[in-house]
Amino acid sequence: MARRIDVKGVGGVRLAAWEFGDPPEGEDTAHASGLLLLHGLMGRASQWASTARWLSARHRAVALDQRGHGRSGKPAEGAYHRDAYVGDAEAAIVQLGLAPAVVIGHAMGALTAWQLAASRPDLVRGLVLYDMRASALGVASQREWEDWFRSWPVPFATLADVRAWFGEQDPWLERPNPARGSYYAEVMAEADDGWRPVFEPAHMLASRETWVYEAHWEELAQVTCPTLVVRGPDGELGRAEAQEMVRVLPRGAYAEVPDAGHLAHYDQPDAWRAAVEPFLEGVLTA
Repeated sequence: MARRIDVKGVGGVRLAAWEFGDPPEGEDTAHASGLLLLHGLMGRASQWASTARWLSARHRAVALDQRGHGRSGKPAEGAYHRDAYVGDAEAAIVQLGLAPAVVIGHAMGALTAWQLAASRPDLVRGLVLYDMRASALGVASQREWEDWFRSWPVPFATLADVRAWFGEQDPWLERPNPARGSYYAEVMAEADDGWRPVFEPAHMLASRETWVYEAHWEELAQVTCPTLVVRGPDGELGRAEAQEMVRVLPRGAYAEVPDAGHLAHYDQPDAWRAAVEPFLEGVLTA
């Protein structure tokens, strides 16, 4: 079970935070080690459920629906800049009493995590960064995403159609991936005319535009807490760049999830846990 707690984000945006499990046995919640989990672009907090379940057995695990996502507020397009995402994560840690927190981020959530750690080291005791590049992706990448959103056959008639399109028919797919179909089914909601995403694609493109054209090595080098860079062989982050990120980080470490792609925390939960749990235990018990 997850308990919803509302957080006031940057500009007064209402953010839905989800606390998983009960307080660790024998501990008051306020004194348990805090973890904040940040999903990637188009994701939602519920996609961290399997990770949060084992974390919440001993620690306080909270996943955030970031602005424009899940059940959080969806402000106008100009509200999706980097400072807003980072400020929202800061607000969640402060308002929920998680500091100093370990922040676990997937893709865009990982970028938010390390930018927060660079600007507010007092709030972050450790980072886990999954499948996010520090290098610039460039104009062509943004244009590809614009074309991809236009290719979506929305509204979908049924959730089965959502799973089939994203898991089998999506032109971006190199091979069928049923787990990917399930992942996208979680970010759809039923409307009068069928199933549509719970986010506005224009907001997602606006969010991406604020980081896709720039490299983020400078902020990475400013992160002073222990940081685990994680990748899967079939993900977006290449091994050479991941190892360079580890080198740039003052206290960086590296892990790989075998046979995984971009969604390891979602579709390879056991392998994901095996890759990150030793690092987390070391940071949380230090």
